[in-house]
Amino acid sequence: MNTQNPYYTFGDFLAAKRREKEIPSTQVTDAVGISPGYYCDIEKGRRKPPDMEILSRLVRALCLVGEDVDIFYDLAGKARSEAPPDLPEYINQNQVVRVALRLAKDRGREEDWFGFIRELELRNAEGI
Repeated sequence: MNTQNPYYTFGDFLAAKRREKEIPSTQVTDAVGISPGYYCDIEKGRRKPPDMEILSRLVRALCLVGEDVDIFYDLAGKARSEAPPDLPEYINQNQVVRVALRLAKDRGREEDWFGFIRELELRNAEGI
């Protein structure tokens, strides 16, 4: 579990991943269905990240996987001053998650979350 990322903004992340994968911006905009100007504004931080549908298309167009997807959504949420946009639907569909988050907000400590995450990772590694 990596809790840090080297990118300052959502736009920085988009630009860096696009360049890293040597994908022209026009290829991204064609795949996603947005204008080049709009995409440029997002990369430059002049526009906030788009809605979840377009964000999902950006993930596919940039071939993001694993931790890069998490960083992508974390930075999108941060840029909007909201929760990462991949989480609200999951939270709203699972009462136990809402209860856990409220309990953690009111009484939890950061180390409690680290223990919980380690337990989930261990179970996942063991195939449980």
